Amino acid sequence: MIIITGANGKLGRAVAERLLERVPAEEIGVSVRDVEKAHDLGDRGVRVRRGDFTDPSSLAHAFEGASQVLLVSTDTTGETALRAHRAAIEAAAAAGAGRILYTSHMGADPSSPFAPMPDHAATEAALRASGVPFTSLRNGFYASTTLMLLGAALDTDELAAPEDGPVAWTDHADLAEAAALALTGGCDDFDGATPALTGPETIDLAGVAALATRLTGRPVRRVVVSDADYRARLLAHGLPEAQADLLVGLFAASRRGDFAPADPTLARLLGRPTTPLADILKAGLKETATPTG
Repeated sequence: MIIITGANGKLGRAVAERLLERVPAEEIGVSVRDVEKAHDLGDRGVRVRRGDFTDPSSLAHAFEGASQVLLVSTDTTGETALRAHRAAIEAAAAAGAGRILYTSHMGADPSSPFAPMPDHAATEAALRASGVPFTSLRNGFYASTTLMLLGAALDTDELAAPEDGPVAWTDHADLAEAAALALTGGCDDFDGATPALTGPETIDLAGVAALATRLTGRPVRRVVVSDADYRARLLAHGLPEAQADLLVGLFAASRRGDFAPADPTLARLLGRPTTPLADILKAGLKETATPTG
């Protein structure tokens, strides 16, 4: 049985949906913190069990009978994230999984100033130490992040942020399809860390502003501010210090080139072109502008 963790999240749910197109539902299990939110998967024949990385005792039941386990990385950072990931790796090994797959990142690096990246590197080290064959899916930076970074720019017409670098923005749906392929033998040549799985091009925030201008018909100007000023603005808007530091670290890592260049591997795996940022922004901006009633 193929087990997917985090199937109530955006990436985990998308992987489950893609997997349902490739294998019978009874061969799929999901490990989720809230089973009620996954009831629709259960109605379609998927095995739904509670599994929480912070409650290792729950994982033995959630991972029972696993042939493979896809560990979707947690949304925490630091030691909290590492404890959770190690618990999941240990549970997958104990369940007898023949392979563990993990949603890592192209920027995984112990020295990265962006907090999640050292966590990914440490989790990959834990996977190597586990003795279980593994595939670390080094995903490109989620393109949906650009909508968050645009934020107030759509009202103020200014995209104010620290100096940045080019980023190979990548679509959730493309990455979910690649994960489903990996779980069903489509990535047999990948043992250990994959090449970067990215969208088709690298674009910095000046390019994002230009795209937003073209798509909205309103001028959005890229304004560079200092790291300190950006952090102060975030704190003034009520963002916790840890989150402010994380975002400042994102720009520092992009300046180092950690999220570039674009790589052709994802398109090769999918057998089609990957989704350009313009298409993702267009859909996201349309959804933002649509009244919900």
